[in-house]
Amino acid sequence: MSIGAERLARRMARGAAFLGSDTAIICGAMSWVSERHLVSAISNAGGFGLIACGAMSPALLDAEIAATKSLTAKPFGVNLITMHPQLFDLIAVCAKHGVTHVVLAGGLPPAGALDAIKASGAKVICFAPALSLAKKLIRSGVDALVVEGMEAGGHIGPVSTSVLAQEILPEVAEQVPVFVAGGIGRGQAIAAYLDMGAAGVQLGTRFACATESIAHANFKKAFFRASARDAIASVQIDPRLPVIPVRALKNAGADLFTAKQREVAALLDAGSVEMGEAQLQIEHYWAGALRRAVIDGDVEHGSLMAGQSVGMVTKEEPVVEIIAQLMDDAAHALEKRAA
Repeated sequence: MSIGAERLARRMARGAAFLGSDTAIICGAMSWVSERHLVSAISNAGGFGLIACGAMSPALLDAEIAATKSLTAKPFGVNLITMHPQLFDLIAVCAKHGVTHVVLAGGLPPAGALDAIKASGAKVICFAPALSLAKKLIRSGVDALVVEGMEAGGHIGPVSTSVLAQEILPEVAEQVPVFVAGGIGRGQAIAAYLDMGAAGVQLGTRFACATESIAHANFKKAFFRASARDAIASVQIDPRLPVIPVRALKNAGADLFTAKQREVAALLDAGSVEMGEAQLQIEHYWAGALRRAVIDGDVEHGSLMAGQSVGMVTKEEPVVEIIAQLMDDAAHALEKRAA
């Protein structure tokens, strides 16, 4: 083993042990993309796959977990959205299958959610978009954190990955494993965040166009053509509607989302819907828009959620090659620093 590879293994040891995987590389949960084929391929290649539950019903999640288990004997996790109306039923499905790690996304976990997950012996991972939230989540008993910056694809916060990492890692990395996400496309960046105290990293965009990804050929081609500046954040048009910005490739679908916000805001004005229902309507919109792009290949009117690292995605490659390249580059970077 080279000096760089040895240093990389040492820095990743904590994250890999926590996940139960060979490497501390998590594949972020991408709705319609992070399903049985990609998740099992990631885990089989030594990474850690996450099923994106999104708007799935408990029955659909049950089938997806079972199908994933039939394709890999390695550990994988499930990403659940905290505002899902059947969150506790989904947690029960994860427990039934002995899922080892549950990631809660989309806001602070509701009362009882952490206890319900931990009751089955699973570990809980939550997103921390600010230091104050990271500390609050650790106090509430989460087992690990994901620090995701605004460069990421999909739902994003307002602060960049590099700033969040500097702010949060020195304060909490000794207490729980922290995985850094957002805009990571090469192994050199992985090495840098590990050096800063991260236990590992999470990447989504880099894996979206893997050979094993079921994403439509049109969807993948849009990624190959795109540069970093093509991945833009959606605009909030009504301050009363707390819509989390979404980063996606520029297309007509972005205009459709603006129209959807206006429609939901009008329903709020009329008193036709409650705020919770309004937020769910927005979530369902994204699920449908993503499906149009990922499954149907409608890259004009669907949502092409992508992080700013999309410019580094230039061809379709097997997952095992992507992970090997990331690890080689990270090891090489650490070796150069040792010189």
